[in-house]
Amino acid sequence: MEDINLRSVRFPIVVDEKFEKIALKLGRTKRQVFIQMVDYFYKSKKDPMDLNDELLKNSLLKNHQQYIGFIKTQENMLLVPMKTLMDKIGESQLQIIDRFNTEVLTHNVDILNNQHALAAMFGEIGRLMEAILQNQKSKETLKAQFISILDAYIKSREAFTMMTPGREKEELVNSVKEQIRLL
Repeated sequence: MEDINLRSVRFPIVVDEKFEKIALKLGRTKRQVFIQMVDYFYKSKKDPMDLNDELLKNSLLKNHQQYIGFIKTQENMLLVPMKTLMDKIGESQLQIIDRFNTEVLTHNVDILNNQHALAAMFGEIGRLMEAILQNQKSKETLKAQFISILDAYIKSREAFTMMTPGREKEELVNSVKEQIRLL
């Protein structure tokens, strides 16, 4: 079997202490951490001297700008038309509500006026019914009085004989007519 550990790297003890702390913290051997570090820098193409990591910043900035562009595109394609449509729907709903309220209020006023007119008509009808009832009562009274006058006339007429002068007959007729007029 061939030994894969052909190369060695020399570094100061301070660096070795830091390296050991990193390995312990990650729970790996120093050899594994070293291999993984080399792979990381190789794949990411980062410069270990660049502590601020300008390449990463540039990559993040580029991705951030792509996301912002995507969001703006979506906003223009979806959100702006949706907001415009919702505004139009809101305006049309307000117009519908306004027209509905106007029509309903007008209709309610008309119904209220009709109810007042009907109430006045019913009041007038009630008054007329009362007057008719009053007249009906007075009509009954008139009939009774007329029958009384007629009975008195009949009795007086039967009391006349053939010899009763025409003047008395005429006085009786005039007195009955006068009594009827007074009713």
